Amino acid sequence: MTDSLTEKRIILEMGTGNDLYGADYTKAAIRAVHDALHHSSIVLFKSLGYDHMTMRVQVTIGVQAPDKVDCDRVAAELPRGWAEVTAVLGGLDVRDEEQETTHVIATAAVEAYLPVAASDWRLCG
Repeated sequence: MTDSLTEKRIILEMGTGNDLYGADYTKAAIRAVHDALHHSSIVLFKSLGYDHMTMRVQVTIGVQAPDKVDCDRVAAELPRGWAEVTAVLGGLDVRDEEQETTHVIATAAVEAYLPVAASDWRLCG
């Protein structure tokens, strides 16, 4: 008899990114994702024999104009798994009236999930 698989979150990383002169929300979002990815190293795929394509990656981007984020372009930046990207209200716009520019600051939460069987994991005691 085999255990049913349950999806478990194995990673949560946060990052920030910005676009200082172009007011490009997608560029800021991509930079936030890259920042989050640079905080983690996922060795369990090779160590435990998991296929990284079984990993679901949920990315939440916070910006002041969520409708201006190209979520497909952000998803294309993820090197492993299959991505779901959502843009929500968050981040920060900083207006420079003197230069007539808006500096866009994006935040990203990158969560990775793997399907695991309960029998694959146990607490040591």
